[in-house]
Amino acid sequence: MQNFTERGIDCPHCGHKIRLTLDISGGDQEFYDDCPACYNAIHLNLKVDSQHRKISLFVDADDEQVF
Repeated sequence: MQNFTERGIDCPHCGHKIRLTLDISGGDQEFYDDCPACYNAIHLNLKVDSQHRKISLFVDADDEQVF
């Protein structure tokens, strides 16, 4: 499996289309990135299943988190 992959997402705040380059060499990751259009934080949750060669990226607004 390659260490880098590109994904297109829509900002959950303003709908702006964003291209992300993801480094999957570290396995599962949870991180934030700012939208270049509206500057709001985007919560990203990356799940890597190397056994099945599958990558899942879950995207939501920071204010949608349940604690």
